[in-house]
Amino acid sequence: MTNKKQSPLFFEDKPLFGFDIGHGKVRVMQLDTNKHGQKLIGYGETTFEPTAIKDGVVTTPEIIAEAALTLFQHHLIGDITTNRVVLSVPIAHAFTRSMAIPKLSDKELREAVMNEAEQYIPASLEDLYLDYVRAGSDSDTTNVLIVAMPKHIIDSHLVLTRMLGLETVAIQTSSGAGAHLFARDPQSDIPSLLIDFGSDSADITVYDQGPTVSGTVACGSELLTQAIAQELNVTQKEATLIKAKYGLSLSKKQAQIETALSPILSLLIKEIKRTIRYYEEHARDKRTISQIVIAGGGANMPGLADYLTSSLRLAVRAFDPTAYIDFGSLQPFNVTERMSYVTAAGLAITDPKEVFA
Repeated sequence: MTNKKQSPLFFEDKPLFGFDIGHGKVRVMQLDTNKHGQKLIGYGETTFEPTAIKDGVVTTPEIIAEAALTLFQHHLIGDITTNRVVLSVPIAHAFTRSMAIPKLSDKELREAVMNEAEQYIPASLEDLYLDYVRAGSDSDTTNVLIVAMPKHIIDSHLVLTRMLGLETVAIQTSSGAGAHLFARDPQSDIPSLLIDFGSDSADITVYDQGPTVSGTVACGSELLTQAIAQELNVTQKEATLIKAKYGLSLSKKQAQIETALSPILSLLIKEIKRTIRYYEEHARDKRTISQIVIAGGGANMPGLADYLTSSLRLAVRAFDPTAYIDFGSLQPFNVTERMSYVTAAGLAITDPKEVFA
């Protein structure tokens, strides 16, 4: 979703930065695109009280604003040189639908999208911001991914950015931002399933020349931590350490941890299989999913990729954003945090010319 107000052409050359608001955390990143790739200008993260956001709505923007200002003023690695921001919201609070339609003019396509949205989105269009992207095509049809977000959620985020003196020029779902970065991956030309493990949920996206099918499942890192704490009878803090150190990898605690996480991961695997089946039943030329790519803070859990590979009989690999970033003289991400920056990096590579096209 972009701000399509009339803007001077010179705005096309002004930089943007990514502003990723998660569960109790803010991550920011600014990149400079040049002929050598993506040079990092600045980045950083900070925490805030998670109760400042409820059901996707920023209810206490001053709490997040104070944390963000402290980050901007004292804790950045490098610098953020612009106030023009690309914002993310979790896909769990968005409505998405993919559709394949005959090739149409831009005006006809817009009308077809609105008709589809009115029929299938369980909310009044007057209460939503709606946009769509073309996600591949063949000789006869165009694949379109529709994304609609409740206005009260988006507006609450805009209150926050205005409080910080920022100009919001585009908004993406967190999984959409990850897909934007994945487009630069050497293996992005094959149908892939992207899984972004956040704090509250895991976002699942099929990528085939762009995001085509998206969904979410309750498999966030906080839920996994709570399950470990309950099964092993330890505190939340101890469970966090156990998850980070052992996870699902071979250890004396492996059996207990698998028992704790099995109900949650079973739901994830069921949703993955459902998503793959839906895509492959509707895919052109009988295309099939060839790989699963995991990202987000929860993807750092040891043994997760191997567990999913064994359960799904598909190659699973972690998506490391550092492969696409030139850090120059700046300190690289902490190894345990690098996959947490996928969304911020995906937002940061937004081309200003795309926003104001």
